[in-house]
Amino acid sequence: MTRVLAVDDDATLLRTLAINLRARGYDVLTAADGEDALATLRHDEPDVVILDLGLPGISGVDVLRDLRGWSHVPVIVLSARHGSDDKVEALDVGADDYVTKPFGVDELLARVRAAVRRAAPVEVTTIEAGDLRIDLGARQVWRDEEEVRLTPTEWGLLAALVSRPGKLVAQRQLLHEVWGPAYSKETNYLRVYMAGLRRKLEPDPSRPRHLITEPGMGYRFMS
Repeated sequence: MTRVLAVDDDATLLRTLAINLRARGYDVLTAADGEDALATLRHDEPDVVILDLGLPGISGVDVLRDLRGWSHVPVIVLSARHGSDDKVEALDVGADDYVTKPFGVDELLARVRAAVRRAAPVEVTTIEAGDLRIDLGARQVWRDEEEVRLTPTEWGLLAALVSRPGKLVAQRQLLHEVWGPAYSKETNYLRVYMAGLRRKLEPDPSRPRHLITEPGMGYRFMS
């Protein structure tokens, strides 16, 4: 049974979420603030987290930042604010999806299902995209049947994107995974190494088909 942790200081909304999730067969944990959420996350192992950003005390962004230091559990963030700054910050810190309040329960549940699917282990380690063939297990990549030599850092960046096909991976998450937490603000590293990868892997680096930039937010690999 899929376990969901729902975190929101709105008691009515939290109760509604719990009722709807349980009615659809989910095991539901709830928390009303950031401190309770972190305690629950350390004690239990949810498969997905629904996290309100506007929490009292420890904010939702700080909960997410703490969580990303030791867990890759999918996180869908909720916010009553409609501006893009919150969205960008949450994605940079490591959110997997974003829903603006008010929202339809059916939409949120669809996003929960999608997050769980994306987090499921991938059996296939070889990915083909156009003239590219990427073997994640062997750490090799070919273009037009010719092997392309990548540096360890280039490979780390490519693998981080390819292992999440079609999904936006935030800048800060990539920096944390490839270079480490000390480089979480060094976005120039991403620009330099992404340009190098495109020169090696894209037929036209100025018009990439696979290594796509989402300005101000991150990157995604499209097959």
